[in-house]
Formats: sequence, structure tokens, C-alpha cells
Amino acid sequence: MPARCADPAAARDFALTVVDGLRRAGHEAYWAGGCVRDELLGRTPADYDVATAARPEQVRDIFGRRRTLAVGAAFGVITVLGPRAAGQVEVATFRADAPSTDGRHPDGVTFCSAREDARRRDFTINGLFLDPLTGAVHDFVGGRDDLAAGIVRAIGMPAQRFAEDHLRMLRAIRFTAFFGFVLDTATREAIERAPHLVATVSPERVAAELRAMMERPGRGQALELLEATGLAREILADVAPRPADRPRWHESARIVAALDEPDLPLALAALGEDSPAAMSRLATRLRLSNHEGRTAAWLTEALRMLGSADAAALRSWPRSRLQPWLAHDATPALADLLRARATEGRGDPAAAAWFTAEAGRPHAERDPPPLLTGADLLAAGIPAGPALGDALARARVLQLDGAVTTKAEALTAILGG
Repeated sequence: MPARCADPAAARDFALTVVDGLRRAGHEAYWAGGCVRDELLGRTPADYDVATAARPEQVRDIFGRRRTLAVGAAFGVITVLGPRAAGQVEVATFRADAPSTDGRHPDGVTFCSAREDARRRDFTINGLFLDPLTGAVHDFVGGRDDLAAGIVRAIGMPAQRFAEDHLRMLRAIRFTAFFGFVLDTATREAIERAPHLVATVSPERVAAELRAMMERPGRGQALELLEATGLAREILADVAPRPADRPRWHESARIVAALDEPDLPLALAALGEDSPAAMSRLATRLRLSNHEGRTAAWLTEALRMLGSADAAALRSWPRSRLQPWLAHDATPALADLLRARATEGRGDPAAAAWFTAEAGRPHAERDPPPLLTGADLLAAGIPAGPALGDALARARVLQLDGAVTTKAEALTAILGG
């Protein structure tokens, strides 16, 4: 997928220029796929794809070698580079795909007509072509009707579309949930018959789809569909529910839907809050970034410690016990999660409100600079090693709990202790 552009207007103008350039050279060319869907739905496309009768070498001749990349040329795709603000446009030659043996790439391609090209795409709402110079829509697969009806439907035989690229099963869930559409019955049944196929998809691609689902509207519905179709037990095995646990999954899906600043680690923590160990396994399985994995595990551990506490309990805790949860980079995310849980009856609303207020205090209050450093203790005669570390930790607890307020008091307490 082309990189998102900085300026949607510039991207649109450049995508129009690409079509115009191909037309002037005598080649049939249209906007294709998701950008057409978004245009017809009144949304601003994130990026633009162009489909054309021009062959890859002809595309490079038209736009110049220095302005094109041939990374996808084997599949008929040339990337045309635009101005910095406009990003880039993928130009794909109309093609028919040979069967796939790896569940991702066709074993070969044959260049063909626009009608045949539409039939090899994933869903009818993504199989439309738009002539941006005239506004004419070319629909060979019934996509306009499905857009109007709010249906996500695989083109042709759903099982064949999913066999060509197993990730399409997750894409079906994402589009259905994000647009608030209905998943076509035959398409859904094809997923339910073969959810195990998604296990062959690379973890990185699965994680990318999950990020897209969890960061956008419809994430609660996406989780419901993942569970109902059997996909959750394949890609989220460490937190997926057994049949008796399904009500809790539904509750967790509502919590994820209620998040104000959703992302994948936050959503995973909501699903797997009972087991930090399971969360670590899942982060490894999905090959999340180190930051995402650590954040998900930290949030899960935070819920284990704080999730069932009421406001009175939290207020009674020593500051040193609360400080690790109030001074972390992910503290705002934790406050969001506690609030969302409380709205769905899983947690004390007063406790969530209290924690949110505490998390909103200035960082210097939540995580004040230590009164003592290692150098201070070495100078006071404490030798390097475990004893020094223990002394620093004791000094920090005394400081956070208000037992000492100056360096001198801290040194006296440590050396006297």
C-alpha cells in the first residue's frame, strides 16, 4: 500500500496527473480500489491506486526512470513518485492472477482487460474503477449496489478469494467493522469454514491488520466478528475465550469500543487482563515491536494490581506503591483503560476518576527527582554493590511516602537505618 501523504489535496491532484499522463500516451487508466470506494462514500482517500492497460515498462517510459520504482514489476505494479506533499501512486497493469500456492502471492500474472482485473480483486466494494477525468464509475462486480446496501461481499467464490490471500479474511472483518457494514452470508460462511488458514499469514501482516482494526471506529464490532468467525482463536489464541467465557469477551469488546485513545497494546490489555504471562506470549507471537510488547505487558500487570481496587483503597495506598503506575509513559493509556472498564461495569468508576485525576498532575509531582543519587551514597561510605542499590530503593520509598523531604534527611534516615 502506498505511504500516506501529507496533503490530501496534493495527493489527489497528483493521482489525477498520473491518469492524465497515461491517457495522453494512449492507455486506458482509472483510479482503482479503496480510493474509489472512499470517494463514493464521501470520504477522503488515504492514498490512490491507478489501474491501466499500459504495461510496466510503458509506465516507466511515460513517467521516467528517476520518478518510478519497479519493486512490484513482476506483478505488473510500478510506483510513481510524486512531489513530497503528494506521496506516491501505485500504477498496476490490468491483470488476472494465477492460483496461489503460498496463500499470499499469485504464482503468476497475465495482463488482461479492466473487467477481468476487477474479478481478481478481494471485495466488490474494492473492485470499482473511477475515471477521475469524467467522473464515470466502471462497475463489473456489483460494488456500487453493495456500497449502497452496506455489504462486504467477496468477489466471485469467497473460498477462492481467501485461498488466494488468507489475510483477506481479516480484511473482511476490518472493512465490515470500520464502515459499519454487514458481512455477506456466503463470505462469512467461507471464513467460518477455514479460519485456520489465517495461521499461515506472517505475524507482521496479522499485527498490521489488528492495529488498523483497533485504532479505528468499529473496533468493538471487529472483536465480536473475530470471535464469532473463529479467527480470534487463531490469531489471539492466548486471550481468545472458551465457549463459557464468551460473555466476558463481549464485555471486553465493549470496553475496547469505549476507549478514547485506542491502540493495539491497549486493546490487547483489555482482552487479556487476567494474565500478564499470556500477554507476553501473545506479543511474541504477533512479533510486536519491543515498545508495543512492553506496553501491553505493563498495562496487563497494572490491571492486575489496580483493576479491582476501589477509590478508598487507592487513596489509602502509600505513594511509593502507586508511583510506578503514575509515572510511566503509558500512564495516560492506563487511565483511559480504567475509565473504559468502569463504564462497562468492570471496575469502580470513582477509582477510575481518582486515578485519572492523579495521572493528570504535573510529572514533577508524580515522579519527583530522587533526593539521593548513587554518588551521594558512595561519598557517604556505602560501597558499590547490592547494598548501594538497596539503600537507593529505601531512600526513594521514604521520599515518595513523605517521610523525608531533603537530601540531609534522606541521608540521615539511610545511614542511621
